[in-house]
Amino acid sequence: MVNRSETENSKYKLLGFENDKELAIIMIISTGKIIKINLGELLKCEILDNLNKSEIKDIYRKFYSRGIALTAYEMTDRHERSWMIYVTLNLFLFSLYLFSNIAATKLIHIEFFDIIIISGVFLYPLTFLVVDILNEYYGFRLARRAILLTLASNVFITTSLSTTSYLPGLEGWKLDDPYSEVISHISSVLVASCISFLFSEYVNSYLLCKIKELTNSKFLFLRVFFSTFFAVIIDSFIFCSIAFYGTMENSDILKIIYAQIAIKMCFAVFNILPAYGARSLFKKYVSPQPA
Repeated sequence: MVNRSETENSKYKLLGFENDKELAIIMIISTGKIIKINLGELLKCEILDNLNKSEIKDIYRKFYSRGIALTAYEMTDRHERSWMIYVTLNLFLFSLYLFSNIAATKLIHIEFFDIIIISGVFLYPLTFLVVDILNEYYGFRLARRAILLTLASNVFITTSLSTTSYLPGLEGWKLDDPYSEVISHISSVLVASCISFLFSEYVNSYLLCKIKELTNSKFLFLRVFFSTFFAVIIDSFIFCSIAFYGTMENSDILKIIYAQIAIKMCFAVFNILPAYGARSLFKKYVSPQPA
């Protein structure tokens, strides 16, 4: 006999209904692909076995009422709310990444430990949390789109700012030279940042989905921690190796890498609590359970 508690929503998730066509909107969790399937056909296929009890109950209600019965999965409300949250998470990811690029111009020396760190290291690890949430509730495909959109947006902004530094400045304006220096440094860091961001976030997304599949959607803390664990190592090594190559001794670069990994590992542990909080909020406001 199949243990439903281990198989519920490990492969499929009910997003809502299209009442006029008597269709159910289903998301394939591993890829984020959205499919539409007739209610009658849905009741006969294997997808139904992977849905939770609340979703199955509402599917039967929709089928026997021919779309008249109202449920917690009405597309006119729930679908819009879900995509508003997706847009908000995209904007937050974009803001964190843009801040990290600009903050990369500020190096901090902690004398007590005799280490050098980048100021953006204290907020950048939150990008892994955002990507984890996107993967958990929107699937790998949509999380990957968010990563690429964030990357493209930051490239556009940084390139535009770099172009302004070549415009003729006001004679005697004291901020003209510092502005050009900062923008020049941000542009040089952008290459390292783009490569590290793309690789680390892709690894983070892939591992999160793979661990989720292997554990049948259980043990959220395992997939959040281990996906972030490997991603921060890759990110730190790629970014620091490219960004500071030729400007520092290799030993100093390694110190920065180790310091970044240590700080980001702390965030890997910290990210577990917000991940559980996000899951509770999604269940309550995006996927409410019917009374």
